[in-house]
Amino acid sequence: MKKTAYLDKDEKELAESLEKDNWISDLDKKEKKQYEAYARYSLNKQKRINIRMSECDLKKIRAKAIEEGIPYQSLISMLIHKYNEGKLSISMNRPTKKSVSNIRRSEFES
Repeated sequence: MKKTAYLDKDEKELAESLEKDNWISDLDKKEKKQYEAYARYSLNKQKRINIRMSECDLKKIRAKAIEEGIPYQSLISMLIHKYNEGKLSISMNRPTKKSVSNIRRSEFES
């Protein structure tokens, strides 16, 4: 359930006038484009993250990045971006009860 904020008389009038498009920008085209660029930049800011991964995986990522001629952080970022855009999929091959029992049996037979 969404809470409705209390608006006094002046705030209600302001909200209604905004909804009715009673406001006209006094910015010229150059200023408007500049503020649009600021807005786009603020949406596209890069954020720093820390992740933990095995040393082996990191070495492999670094080697692949060297092959591609890009920094390894950029490679990781590109992989995440492609996954988010649906251009890369990950198959989660989780072991089934049957496959686990076969593995256990083969360990004892060796």
